[in-house]
Amino acid sequence: MERRSSKISRLRKLWKQKHVTQITILAMAVTLLGILIFFYVFSSGADISTLEAGLAQSTVIYDQNGEVASKISANKNEGVPITKIPDHLKNAVIAIEDQRFYSHNGIDLIGIARAFFRNITAGGIVEGGSTITQQLTKNALLSPEKTYKRKIEELFLARKIEEEYSKDEILEMYFNQIYFGEGAWGIKSAAAKYFGKEPEALTASESAMLAGIIKAPSAWNPYQDFEKAVERRNTVLALMKENKFITNEQYETALSEEVELNDKGGDPFHGQFPYYVDHVFAEAIEEYGLTQDELLTGGYEIYTELDPGMQTAMETAYQNDSLFPEGKEDQIVQSGAVLLDPATGGIRALVGGRGDHVFRAYNRATELKAQPGSTMKPLSVYVPALENGWSPEDMLKDEKMKFGNYEPRNYSDHYRGEVPMYEAVQESLNVPAVWLLNELGIDSGFDAAERFGIPLKKEDRNLGLALGGLQEGVSPLMMAEAYSVFANNGEKAEAHAITKIVDAEGNTIGEWKETSTKVTTKAVSDKMTTMLLGVVEDGTGTGAQIDGRDLAGKTGSTEVPIEGINGVKDQWFVGYTPQLAGAVWVGYDHTDESHYLTTTSSEGAALIFRNIIENALQGTEPAFFNVPRISDYEEKSRRQKFEKELEEFEEAIKKEKGKWKDKLKKEAEKWERKWKNQGDEDDD
Repeated sequence: MERRSSKISRLRKLWKQKHVTQITILAMAVTLLGILIFFYVFSSGADISTLEAGLAQSTVIYDQNGEVASKISANKNEGVPITKIPDHLKNAVIAIEDQRFYSHNGIDLIGIARAFFRNITAGGIVEGGSTITQQLTKNALLSPEKTYKRKIEELFLARKIEEEYSKDEILEMYFNQIYFGEGAWGIKSAAAKYFGKEPEALTASESAMLAGIIKAPSAWNPYQDFEKAVERRNTVLALMKENKFITNEQYETALSEEVELNDKGGDPFHGQFPYYVDHVFAEAIEEYGLTQDELLTGGYEIYTELDPGMQTAMETAYQNDSLFPEGKEDQIVQSGAVLLDPATGGIRALVGGRGDHVFRAYNRATELKAQPGSTMKPLSVYVPALENGWSPEDMLKDEKMKFGNYEPRNYSDHYRGEVPMYEAVQESLNVPAVWLLNELGIDSGFDAAERFGIPLKKEDRNLGLALGGLQEGVSPLMMAEAYSVFANNGEKAEAHAITKIVDAEGNTIGEWKETSTKVTTKAVSDKMTTMLLGVVEDGTGTGAQIDGRDLAGKTGSTEVPIEGINGVKDQWFVGYTPQLAGAVWVGYDHTDESHYLTTTSSEGAALIFRNIIENALQGTEPAFFNVPRISDYEEKSRRQKFEKELEEFEEAIKKEKGKWKDKLKKEAEKWERKWKNQGDEDDD
């Protein structure tokens, strides 16, 4: 013990002799002075001239030629003066983001320390360390990279902003430039997006919820996770009470207030080709792992398969109300369409609905799940039949019949006894298709449909598969991709919009690698194309016919599933040229006793398809399929029919000839006996 005390005494003596305390204090003072000088010099030279211009980065969408097709600008908000922002909204943001906002000079060391310990205590992030000024700096002036250099720049710029602007001016710029998720930039957009209000009309509860979103829009978005967003709101309200921004009574009132979301935010950007951009976002999120917030704020460059001319042609068609069936006052007839390159799978054009576009809302071109009707017949019946040795001119039964409890009927309720396969396709006859699938076996049709990329359930393993009676349903994109097989010699190239994604630093973070799958043979595809050409040339799809161009395709419709209603629920036309494959769906979003179609696909979807394709291919050289024409099968069928009838006639003649021969022989024998008997009588 004495030895240890002796050592400590010697150390203290040495410390005093060497003036270590003074040296340490002097070193710390010099260091601090150096930091302050460094800070002053650099902050005084910081450039904040572009601050009021707002967020400058945009995510840029490029078309197939590398030209800018659309920009999602980060500064798509309408400014609100600080006088129009209620105190409880300002206080909510200050409580959760920067409690010492009015007392610091842009950098809050006390706040950073407090936030650190509070987050440790809470077991998660409940309070941020960056000041409001720092957040404004990094959002409005700096790149999104996370480096020490950028953090130092942020400190300098924050200090400079505090020198140049008042606290209210800083707060006003912050409210008008911060991102609240769901494509809402600035408080005006956010108030409309989440509550359908102007900012000045927000309640304390609503203000607290919006303030809670700022730190992590994806995590605390009430549209994505309502309960989590309410918990976050409650945290903000508690901090407001703790900091005496609201009274206990106001806290209890706000806490008990029921949150009512009301989206009146509209489109967060007003760039070109909104539905195509929607799908690009969806693909970037689903296939490349990005988030919507990253796409809206990250300044990405996204290269796509978009053909602006084709997209314009499609959008123009969708603005032409005369092409579509007339809807009702409370609900318009909706539609979705897509065009893609059958050789590559590249999506050239896409529209997901009629009427006003809402950012990333329901996209009927890609998200629809509707029964495909007769457009399913080539995939689940006729392709497997051709693969199993049947020919387009082979005869199929067409008569009323039952398959267990299932009794299909033709649309016209007319039956011909038997028809050649090509005619059954051309006239979209139901009974021959079901009969043929029954002959092939349901497994054969099920397997073929899955090869074409149609999502099936175990409940779909029945004869209704022939007529498109699916449990889940399909989208126009699925059907266009399936029919592209026929235009691509039996190969299915995977449909896609994005070819490459480049981040704000110029790094390629995602790139498309072409993939294709052999679905069937070229011979089968060619025979199917011949029959589908016949549908457009002289069958149910004549409404899609384009002079001077080859177009093959199939109509489809489904019945309203309500007893006593004789109407159409879904209209389809799916078709292709040598250059393009596409699909159009038409129908109501909500079919009921008052909302259904009264026309067939030949009068609706086929006409829309023709308008789109005709204008999309305007200025391009016509291309033709190198396949036999339906007239060749018709001639072959007529010849076979003639030969069969001739054979039957000859057989009948032979039978008649034999009958006459027998008859003559019997008559001769009869007369011979008669003459013999007469001779015998004369002898007597």
